[in-house]
Amino acid sequence: MTRDEVLALLDALERGQVRAAERDASGRWVPNRVVKEGILAAFRIGVDVELIAGPLSFRDRDTLPPRRPLPAGVRVVPGGTAIRRGAYVAKGVVVMPPAYINVGAWVDEGSMIDSHALVGSCAQVGKRVHLSAAAQVGGVLEPVGAVPVVIEDDVFVGGGVGIYEGVCVRRRAVLASGVVLTGSTAVFDLVQERELRATAGSPLEIPEGAVVVPGTRPAPGSWAKDRGLSVAAPVIVKYRDEKTDAKTTLESALR
Repeated sequence: MTRDEVLALLDALERGQVRAAERDASGRWVPNRVVKEGILAAFRIGVDVELIAGPLSFRDRDTLPPRRPLPAGVRVVPGGTAIRRGAYVAKGVVVMPPAYINVGAWVDEGSMIDSHALVGSCAQVGKRVHLSAAAQVGGVLEPVGAVPVVIEDDVFVGGGVGIYEGVCVRRRAVLASGVVLTGSTAVFDLVQERELRATAGSPLEIPEGAVVVPGTRPAPGSWAKDRGLSVAAPVIVKYRDEKTDAKTTLESALR
């Protein structure tokens, strides 16, 4: 891609005209290889320059500076937040300091990105999502055929949660503080008595409305058993109900 083509792609990403991943007719999320290849091209053709943001100084690719001006209708509270070039942030989004939204990310209407939260490159965040303090949404930029992390509409993500390696969190799910989900994580559904895992053809998916809390299971082997060792095992303890909704209702006044 030429420099002009890359810059045009970044403009289209910021306007929400294209995105790094989309749902197909079956509801499955698929990556947009052309978009991801264009973002990688932005790194290749860019040159390192000094970038100034208030009293802070950075050195990065000239093709991917912090967004200036910030998107209209988005509230970015003072205190060290950066939204990188090529990220789409919709009206009504609130970003608390310090937070970071990387290139190719999509953050939809009414969502809140709380303090010390990260939205990684190409991550897809739906409407009315709350990313609590220190939540980490990992990006998946390469390989270009890999699906990025997806968080669908009305999901509540608790403090210190980590979501990585293309995990898909379906709408209205609740992730309690401290849950960590990766491509190799096994999630244990106590309600429907099943194990959820990624497969060769699809990422780990947290079902719609699931309430996930940190859990543990015994570590394998007699040596571990003798020492009482266990490993992390996220657990679905219930599916969302009125009581859950009351605890996770987003305050409209903040938006």
